[in-house]
Amino acid sequence: MTTSSPPPGKLPYRLLTGKDDKEFCERVSEALEQGWHLYGQPRMVYDWWGYKVKVAQAVVWPGYGGTPTA
Repeated sequence: MTTSSPPPGKLPYRLLTGKDDKEFCERVSEALEQGWHLYGQPRMVYDWWGYKVKVAQAVVWPGYGGTPTA
């Protein structure tokens, strides 16, 4: 389901963040199923204070301007 604008209440660029777990992967998969496109490389960082890996993945709505950078 791809339209000219993102779903109501959503901006054309989103940064999904969270712990490196199944829930985060499901959120990214859901965004892809809704029509979002991956933008750039995923990022990971180790949170020394929380003793866990945190991840981030940017997604953009089709037709959004800009060029992904590595």
